[in-house]
Amino acid sequence: MNFTGLPSEAVPDLMTGVITAHPSVAGRSDAYLPSPCIQNHAANLAFLRDGTLSCVWFGGTMEGMGDISIYMSRLAPGSERWSEPEKMSDDPEKSEQNPLIFNAPDGKTWLLYTSQTSGNQDGSVVKCRLSDDGGKSFGPVKILCDSPGTFVRQQIVVNGKGDWLLPVFRCVGLSGQRWSGDADTAAVLISRDGGASWQMRDIADSIGAVHMNILPLDGDDMIAFYRNRFAESILSSRSSDGGETWSAPEPTELPNNNSSIQATVLNDGAIAMVYNHSNASTSDARRQSLYDEIEGGETGEATVVADIGRKAVWGVPRAPLSLAISRDGGKSFPHRVDLDTGDGFCLSNNSKDSLNREFSYPSVIQGSDGALHIAYTYYRRAIKYVRLAPQSLP
Repeated sequence: MNFTGLPSEAVPDLMTGVITAHPSVAGRSDAYLPSPCIQNHAANLAFLRDGTLSCVWFGGTMEGMGDISIYMSRLAPGSERWSEPEKMSDDPEKSEQNPLIFNAPDGKTWLLYTSQTSGNQDGSVVKCRLSDDGGKSFGPVKILCDSPGTFVRQQIVVNGKGDWLLPVFRCVGLSGQRWSGDADTAAVLISRDGGASWQMRDIADSIGAVHMNILPLDGDDMIAFYRNRFAESILSSRSSDGGETWSAPEPTELPNNNSSIQATVLNDGAIAMVYNHSNASTSDARRQSLYDEIEGGETGEATVVADIGRKAVWGVPRAPLSLAISRDGGKSFPHRVDLDTGDGFCLSNNSKDSLNREFSYPSVIQGSDGALHIAYTYYRRAIKYVRLAPQSLP
């Protein structure tokens, strides 16, 4: 089953936030979130404490530019229209990216995001803002992690002992070269004091494994899924001690094109994964790096290592966007549908001239009624929202 999208030139007129029934797929409804920005990317969904569904993303002219900031829109319970977005960050010297919302056990709501100069991801730090009123308003910007090259993307998980697990990836530079992702690794920031302090735990043998997505299973068992810098397959690892230690990432049966993925545990214990069903073997499209359209750039301040002999793969089409379901704890994903199809062209990040046609960076969460909520980048022009009724799941 394929759920087809719309031409990119139609997107600006559709960015009203109004949710409408899909014309041909029963149980599905769609919306394009409102935004004042030319480029919109890297959505993350979370329910706030009052049941409001929130979506955060970054927007501006082009990823890496100084006008890239964090935005947040809300869908109130019972509403069929997303709110006008609120600008959540505004540092004109930094590109602020990859936001996420976390509802902490102590009642506070956290907004986390990264902050970097130009395309220098190896100089990025993690910033945060805290809310005492369930996400209605947020306090001043603070530094959560100042270790250069630290990047976030996926949700914080609280283990059985009450420790907070924040999956991160470490953008590592190669000697004398601008960052290109060749030597990135995975890690977990662990807080045992409610976010007051954090300890970095590196994941062994994780070069190329980024966007670690931790899912709790039974007891202290957890599984994590990763984006693959070398565009081969989605990777996974496991923990049996509540996320303290992890096995080395290994390939799964699902392909990956060096683009983000996200998974969630459903109410019935199944795992839903949204991702691009493509990899380097399905296309010879390549670009130099993620930021090859941005002038300048220097090597960052992170740990610099010698050339590892492998190069991150950029430019593999970011399509189709697919939903897959596992009912054996993430061992296999035999049930799949495509949410959006097209050529997925991503050899350019240029949104101003509508050169990009990717479907990417999905976020997925299930509501208490069983409906699945998905948000993702649509042609780097809009954040598209999809709601699937329980009977629509594969």
